Amino acid sequence: MSATDLDATTRMQLEAAAFRRLVEHLRTRTDVQNIDMMNLAGFCRNCLSRWYREGAEERGIPLADPEAREIVYGMPYKQWQAQYQKEATPEQKAAFAKANPGH
Repeated sequence: MSATDLDATTRMQLEAAAFRRLVEHLRTRTDVQNIDMMNLAGFCRNCLSRWYREGAEERGIPLADPEAREIVYGMPYKQWQAQYQKEATPEQKAAFAKANPGH
């Protein structure tokens, strides 16, 4: 069976499982800073939580940014920042500015 043979429900279930696995992975990799993710992949935990919120809004489900971030981070964002976020180095900031102009 190929991916194109999947019915819509099965495909959505597999996508949801992959999303849950990604979120769990990011929760365990607190050593990986958001700026590193932005520099390497062009997205971070905050982007993922924003996409989640936007998906909810498209379906008429009100979801505030703090709630969406808590879903992705597994805790309130401010708590995650206090526990795990480190000050970005000058090198990280320069790489971010180069990779994400105007962001």
